[in-house]
Amino acid sequence: MLDHTATAWLRRLVTWLEPFEGDFGRASQRGALRRYVTGVLSDSRRKSMEAMWARLSDPGAYQAFQHFITHAPWAAESVWKRLRERVPERTGVLILDGTSFPKQGTASVGVARQYCGARGKVANCQTAVTVALWTGVRAWVLGATLYLPEEWLSPRQRARARIPATVVFEPKWQLALTLLRQVRSAGFTVTAVVGDAEFGDNATLRRVLHRAKLPYALGVSSDLKVFLGTPVLTAPAPLTGKGRPRTRRLLPPETHSLEARAWAATQTPRRWRLVSWRNGANPPWRARFCAVRVTPAHDWRAERRLAPEVWLLCERELAGGDRVRYYLVDLPPTASLRALVQLAHQRWAIEQQYQELKDELGLDHFEGRSLPGWQRHVVLTALAYSFLQNERRRRGQTRLTLPQVRAVIQEVLTAHFFMTQPHYLKWMLKLKEVELRN
Repeated sequence: MLDHTATAWLRRLVTWLEPFEGDFGRASQRGALRRYVTGVLSDSRRKSMEAMWARLSDPGAYQAFQHFITHAPWAAESVWKRLRERVPERTGVLILDGTSFPKQGTASVGVARQYCGARGKVANCQTAVTVALWTGVRAWVLGATLYLPEEWLSPRQRARARIPATVVFEPKWQLALTLLRQVRSAGFTVTAVVGDAEFGDNATLRRVLHRAKLPYALGVSSDLKVFLGTPVLTAPAPLTGKGRPRTRRLLPPETHSLEARAWAATQTPRRWRLVSWRNGANPPWRARFCAVRVTPAHDWRAERRLAPEVWLLCERELAGGDRVRYYLVDLPPTASLRALVQLAHQRWAIEQQYQELKDELGLDHFEGRSLPGWQRHVVLTALAYSFLQNERRRRGQTRLTLPQVRAVIQEVLTAHFFMTQPHYLKWMLKLKEVELRN
């Protein structure tokens, strides 16, 4: 007799997928949706289409399975929109992330020699900009966009990778802002935004967050220039002759900007305070920090206007060495050092869960070459991941681990097989009767 836990999981998976079926116009597509998500949840080590198809108990034709991802008429963005509607937790910190997918060849859409976070160096890879809502307990992936270097937008590459003419070059920070707007328009309450220097170094992105009144903690490069405090501008000297009087206020000659690392280097050991913090249920971390109120200098150099004053937070590891991390944190002047540290480190809180998404559910395992195929694989992987996160919300399942998930999913696959192919169960029962008689 089938395990009731497995069949209950299967029912809940089908229930989870039902609201999304309206985005698929044909019954064959709805069946392929269930197969693909079940394949992502299976114990297949690789989540390429062929490997997942081989693990399914009721796979159908491989060509139909492949066609569902590569050419079937359905839109990944519609599924993202539906997923954002269905996520049950609506408040948290939004994490901007540039996620890299190492690749061997040059055929995969968007692949280029660029910085690869997974390798820690410049390497052959794809890069996606993703956003996730961190609730303090769980992460929910709410959007992902593939970054396309300009060389991928030539007529030849567009035809090769099926990149629509409407897709134009956008830097990663601009892709992140588009995803942020989508999340907010979906009704989520974003309490703060965090991200690394890939986003924090961009003054336009920071300016948008200020205008939206969204607190943030963004990594920045060590050579980012800042003014200490807020410079007091002076009135221009009056003209002695004819001409239009000058009205633009000036920076005093004695006021200079300095690099973040230059300020950190002048701080005495007593200024670096030991702070501990905890990421979710993980063991506490400790490091030394110091902070000062600053005004980023970019807006003044580019447009002769002062940016809002924020915190410059500097972090030094306890293990020693000269490595220092830098953050700009937009919290009130009264915020404690511990509050600055806690917000800055929300980004690291989801690393383990993102690792599940990439390594265990195969976010970066897609081997197709078209942009629509990549977009569809990623949104269905996020759909499967959201199902797991929803399962973890169930009573007693908060610490549900992936080995446990795999074991139950394998039971689900077996249950699904026997539910759709009942004659096999009858055949096995007859075989068992023969064995008992012998």
